[in-house]
Amino acid sequence: MISVLIPVYNYNIVALIKEIHSQVIDCKIPFEIIALEDGSTSENITINQEINTFSDTKLLISKKNIGRIAARQILSDNAKFDWLLFLDADTMPKSKTFIASYLTLFNSNFDAIYGGCAYEETKPKPEFMLRWVYGKVKEEVAANIRNDKPYKSIVSVNFMIKKAIFNLINSQINHRGYGLDNMFGALLKSNQIKVHHVNNEVYHLGLEASDLYLEKKEEAAQTLLRLYKEEKISNRDNELLTLFKKLKRFKLNNLASLFYKIFKNGLKKNLTSSKPSIKILQLYRITYMCYFDLNSEAKK
Repeated sequence: MISVLIPVYNYNIVALIKEIHSQVIDCKIPFEIIALEDGSTSENITINQEINTFSDTKLLISKKNIGRIAARQILSDNAKFDWLLFLDADTMPKSKTFIASYLTLFNSNFDAIYGGCAYEETKPKPEFMLRWVYGKVKEEVAANIRNDKPYKSIVSVNFMIKKAIFNLINSQINHRGYGLDNMFGALLKSNQIKVHHVNNEVYHLGLEASDLYLEKKEEAAQTLLRLYKEEKISNRDNELLTLFKKLKRFKLNNLASLFYKIFKNGLKKNLTSSKPSIKILQLYRITYMCYFDLNSEAKK
């Protein structure tokens, strides 16, 4: 009835599998749980081998890192049920009825259902504060708000989707890198896939250090620009891209790029502090985007 699929990179998933396995057993349904080690170290693979002791559960191994898009495709190819539930490795269901809540939606008219994510109330150590604050402000969003703009609210940490639909959408993505949820959402929209958001969250536990998260946001900006220039995403699908286009149209992108060049260290100082500002993060993202666009064009 349901295939629970989890791509893994150097993360201990034993506790997550125990919880998911317990819930599906309680639901008394046909199921399978498949995790894929995507280029993880041998130490992490050894730890996660424990999940093979659970019924209808197995661990697949890719010796090299192939990226999330390819890893999810391998998981889908190995899945035998029509409904796929994708979870990130560094998550944990918020509710003991997490699986049961998804099962109530099997007979709905929707093709893809996004449960959302949450962050623990206890603040992390200062070096992880940026990721926690961003998650609390930008990602921990109620379903009724996400459903206002369902294709703009695609966060792939926790979603259930029909296998045929997933294969249709995922096969159209031939990129690697961070920030591809935007493209997945745009493809869901262009293919007129019926998307619905519900309050069935998982806690996102694996917070990156602030400096690493900033690097990922830079990579996401690069990905967004590449997708836009390849006409695979429109500015209507992303607020950051809409702002970028406005700055470029009014020839303010050069000023934004200069601002980034002069003030980037000051911005980073705030963002890696114990009290990072989301407004400053948004300023950092848009000015970096303008800077990268102008400098990558100059190198051609």
